[in-house]
Amino acid sequence: MTDRAQFSEQNKQTPEAVDIAIVGNPNAGKTTVFNALTGLRQKVGNYPGVTVEKKTGRIHGGGREVRVHDLPGLYSLIPKSLDDKIASDIVHGHSNALGNLRLVVVVVDASNLSRNLYLVTQVIELGLPVLVAANMMDAAAQCGIELNTSKLADRLGCPVISLVANKRTGIPELKDRILSMAFRPNGNTGGSAMKIGTDVSDVIEPIAGWLRDNAGMHGTASQSEAVRIVSSDVALEKWLTTTNGQMKREQSRLSTLVAASRDGLQQQKLDWTTLETNLRYKWVDEICRDVIQKTGKERPRFSEIIDKVLTHRVAGPLCFLILFALIFQSIFSWAEVPMAAIDSLVTWAGDQVATVMPDGVLEDLLVNGAITGVGAILVFLPQILFLFFFLSLLEDTGYMARVAFIMDRLMRGTGLSGRSVIPLLSSFACAIPGIMATRTISASRDRLVTIMIAPLMSCSARLPVYALIIGAFVPATAVLGIFTLPGLVLLALYLLGIFGAVVAAFVFTRFLGRKQRPSTFVMELPPYRMPSLRWILLQMFERARIFVMTAGKIILAISIVLWFLSSYPRADHLNSSQAIKQSYAGQLGQVIEPVIRPLGFDWKMGIGLITSFAAREVLVSTMATIYNVENADENSQTLREILRNEVDPETGQPVYTPLVAVSLMVFFVFACQCMSTVAIVRRETNSWRWPVIMVAYMTAMAYLGSLIVYQGGIALGLG
Repeated sequence: MTDRAQFSEQNKQTPEAVDIAIVGNPNAGKTTVFNALTGLRQKVGNYPGVTVEKKTGRIHGGGREVRVHDLPGLYSLIPKSLDDKIASDIVHGHSNALGNLRLVVVVVDASNLSRNLYLVTQVIELGLPVLVAANMMDAAAQCGIELNTSKLADRLGCPVISLVANKRTGIPELKDRILSMAFRPNGNTGGSAMKIGTDVSDVIEPIAGWLRDNAGMHGTASQSEAVRIVSSDVALEKWLTTTNGQMKREQSRLSTLVAASRDGLQQQKLDWTTLETNLRYKWVDEICRDVIQKTGKERPRFSEIIDKVLTHRVAGPLCFLILFALIFQSIFSWAEVPMAAIDSLVTWAGDQVATVMPDGVLEDLLVNGAITGVGAILVFLPQILFLFFFLSLLEDTGYMARVAFIMDRLMRGTGLSGRSVIPLLSSFACAIPGIMATRTISASRDRLVTIMIAPLMSCSARLPVYALIIGAFVPATAVLGIFTLPGLVLLALYLLGIFGAVVAAFVFTRFLGRKQRPSTFVMELPPYRMPSLRWILLQMFERARIFVMTAGKIILAISIVLWFLSSYPRADHLNSSQAIKQSYAGQLGQVIEPVIRPLGFDWKMGIGLITSFAAREVLVSTMATIYNVENADENSQTLREILRNEVDPETGQPVYTPLVAVSLMVFFVFACQCMSTVAIVRRETNSWRWPVIMVAYMTAMAYLGSLIVYQGGIALGLG
């Protein structure tokens, strides 16, 4: 039982809590409407088994509760991506992702009604209770468009509410109508349908009959779906899923009926591939002529004026680079103070616990395991908050779509789109907010590939490692009079990470299936709008909550595991250097020494590789502990001197040479030495499969890169 029959069955009851779905075209303001309705009463997660974001909120009235679901944006019920498929399946009734669906709210852009009505009419024809939210009425007025919503409601056969969602205009009326319709026993299923001539209806009638007999569809729903099946192999495939022997025979009959109908349309010289598009837009245009009046008061669009600069082939990328240089500089500068404050607070908390509690295992666990783990979680929050403040600001204004447009040509060679640029740039600050920023990428494949390559961008956590090794082994030699060798080495490390990301993206896009792209990149550029500070702050709060409550659990658990490895077996009679050698981490370092020896690394560096999985910069403190250098950081001259002078007692040769230093830095360019990154990838992909693949391929790249550098250097006599 599906569609109208399903809704009729559901509407026989009036439970205390029901579900409604909000759908709409991208850039129609669907999420703004969702935010305005639900406020802070939201929950963000993933649909079961997939990486597409699921947003759910709640509204209340009359002692009853409505669960509001913000579905992925789509232009048509014929899916073109995983996001589209999820929304389409829910609306069709082919998915049980929602419990008790009673109403579909379709948000439309009143300034671009013709395009938006295509989806509206498709949903109405399914026989579902529909409420149309005509958003951006102010933008329509600026374009010289006067929309008669009463007449539109008559033509569509469903209620239409006028909105300016970012100003909350019309939101109370929309909420009241949702509450009244969601609990109405018979809903609203009296919508009108597109006109299908007898020449077409006669040809598709056998398919419509099949839908009535096998899917419980009736009336206009069966005819509209028949048109869609004839027009699209994607729509047909949805009905060819085998369930049992009887249904398999019926599906085979459907394929035969579709083939016959397509032949019949061709005999009438009708193109079946564009049948629904032509019929629907003919009807939509008729509706628009009836409900839209041009006032003649159209003002020049600010968007069109400013886009002459921001989407220019030369000026556009230049403005983008300048803007994001300022943003990332701000993130570094602004986040530094709160990050230092959080770090100091965590240290203070650890000192207080250490003062109150007697020395022992429990005190060590709480201070160096649990509290340190909490610190590893919280210290990232400032960067996450600032980054999402800027990203939400740019998304809300409409500029992010321009970024995707102007950068698409550059990204196309890797198999990705322009929307991957922002998360990758964000990852130079920290991979965690960069990976979270991939939620702005609508294509699920592009989002997954971007997540998998984001950690290859050299983040700020790698800088302490680079600074220690470069300061110890790279002389401050002037190059060309204006550069220095340490600066050029640091630049080379960043470029190497970018090169590795390009190679990885190239491989992943082919492994996951290269997306077929049109020769020209076409996308909709929404008008610039005044951002809503309230919803920007809401997005910041949601991202912070997701990070702390989900990824934070994994980070805390791994922190305690690493504490255990570096603290046991207990050896209180030994100094810190001897104790870490006897620890499980030290023993693991000695176990893996034969594996890492071809890279030029000894067991001490092996300990550093293990402990740095907590965070890359932990390598510095680990080396300081091994060599008994107190309060050392990456700028410690004492630690640098010790590394330069360290000698292998068996061979008498230096342990650390410039070649070993380069090998170690190359390893850290590629290696996934960050448990927080693994945790957030697990959260964002809703699976352990991709984090494991990420750790495996990045470790392989790191090992191979270091091996080539070290063994190649030895072969050239540079050791």
